[in-house]
Amino acid sequence: MIAELAAKFITLEGMEGAGKSTNLAYICEFFDRQSIKYRVTREPGGTEIAELIRELLLKHHDEAIYPMTELLLIFAARAQHLEAVIKPALANGEWLISDRFTDATYAYQGEGRQLGGDKVELLEKFVQQSLRPDLTIILDVPVELSAQRVRHRGELDRFETESSDFFQRVRDAYYQRAAADPNRYSVIDASRDLQTVQSDLHAVLDDFLDTKV
Repeated sequence: MIAELAAKFITLEGMEGAGKSTNLAYICEFFDRQSIKYRVTREPGGTEIAELIRELLLKHHDEAIYPMTELLLIFAARAQHLEAVIKPALANGEWLISDRFTDATYAYQGEGRQLGGDKVELLEKFVQQSLRPDLTIILDVPVELSAQRVRHRGELDRFETESSDFFQRVRDAYYQRAAADPNRYSVIDASRDLQTVQSDLHAVLDDFLDTKV
């Protein structure tokens, strides 16, 4: 019965060091056990062209990338991603699991870069029209722990070198969005041990499936 459900769009959000990659793999294992047909993707990226934009966004440059330029590049990548991957997959009955989507844009560009949510919302409506995720899971970690985990990765990308104030604004934005729409969002404390985090993640996914059956 679960396998016959209409395709759903699930996004995984969180700051650097929140454990998105590890927990994304767990989500895939969960859906494998449920025999649900799914596809994994990411933002920015997910297509050849969108991945080139991702590389441009993450790379350090001698010339500054201005916040509005960054925002428009992200939505350019998203427009390509939507047409080439997301819409076709959902139309084909595949569930979509994306490592980040537009909530990250509200958090990082709207609040982190202080462009304001109104500009993000305008582009969201223009590029996505009515398409929104069915479930958004936010892996939450304190800013200090995020920075500590990221330092162990080696060379940092352009976003990972941002200030603690920037990341506090990002974290606050995620909380605000989750509070505004508790039916779509689930916030998981990712500062705890992995077993506990994945136990909560399993419960969220179980509950989501139960509401769709």
